[in-house]
Amino acid sequence: MSTFPWLKGHGTENDFVILPDPDGSVHGDLDAALVRFLCDRHAGLGADGVLRVIQGGKQAYVEDGGDWFMDYRNADGSIAEMCGNGVRVFVKYLANAGLIDGKSVRVGTRAGIKEVAQNDDGSLTVDMGEPALPGPAGIVVEAGGHQWPAVHVDMGNPHAVAFVDSLDEPGNLCDQPTWSPGEAFPHGVNVEFVVRRGPRDVQMRVHERGSGETRSCGTGTCAVTVAAARAARDELPVTYRVGVPGGEVQVTWRTDNHLELTGPAVLHARGEFDRAWLGIR
Repeated sequence: MSTFPWLKGHGTENDFVILPDPDGSVHGDLDAALVRFLCDRHAGLGADGVLRVIQGGKQAYVEDGGDWFMDYRNADGSIAEMCGNGVRVFVKYLANAGLIDGKSVRVGTRAGIKEVAQNDDGSLTVDMGEPALPGPAGIVVEAGGHQWPAVHVDMGNPHAVAFVDSLDEPGNLCDQPTWSPGEAFPHGVNVEFVVRRGPRDVQMRVHERGSGETRSCGTGTCAVTVAAARAARDELPVTYRVGVPGGEVQVTWRTDNHLELTGPAVLHARGEFDRAWLGIR
C-alpha cells in the first residue's frame, strides 16, 4: 500500500495520531521511526503518541486483544502499556467509524482489557482497573532544582506522584525529572506534580516517559487520585476532580478497588500520507 490514512484526536489536549489498521497488514510491527516522524511537531503531524487500531483477534501482542486492540506508542517510538486519555480517543474513533455497536466496548491493551462506556453527554468512562502500590518507600523525585518525596502508583504503567506547594516549582518538565533510588523505575516513570485545590479537588502537571511534558495523562490522573485519597484517608467510594493543563477529568475509586476515569474525547483532523514522502516502504 503506497498510502495510508491517519486521524488526529485528543483527550483534554493529550493528543494522538490514530492509524486504522484493522487486520494488522498496513503497518506490520509499526516502525519506531514512523512513530517519531508522525509525532514530530515540526516535521510531522505532531502528537504525544500513536494509537494503532487493530481487531482484537488480529493482533499478536497479548493473549486477549478484546474487541479491538490499542497498540499504543509514545512519541519517541517506544511501547507503552496503557493510556487513559488515548483509550477514550480510540473508542471515539471506533464509534465514529461505525466499528462498534452499543455504548460499551472491550479494548485490549498491554495492561489488560479496559471496558470503555460512551455516556449520553458525550464523555467516555474507562474502567482503569486496580491500582498497585509496589514501593519501595523513600522515593524522591527532583526537578527544577527541588526535591520531593513521591509515591509509586502503578496503573499498568509506573507513576511517581509528588505533592508540591506550587506547580511552578518543578520548572521545565520537557526533560525527565530524576529519581532515587534509581532501581525503583528501571524502565522509566511518569512523574506527576500535584497541588490540592480543595476537598477531593487537585491540579497536576506531568512528565510522561517517552513524550515529555504533556497537557494531560489519564493513567496519571488515576495515580494522583490514589495518592491524594490515601493521604486524606478518604473512604471508598470516593470521586476526585483532577485538573490538568488541558482541562479536567473525574476519577472515581470504587469499593471494588477499581478506578473509573471519565472525560472528553475529540477527533479533529484526518488525512493521508504517501509512503514515498516519508522515505519508507
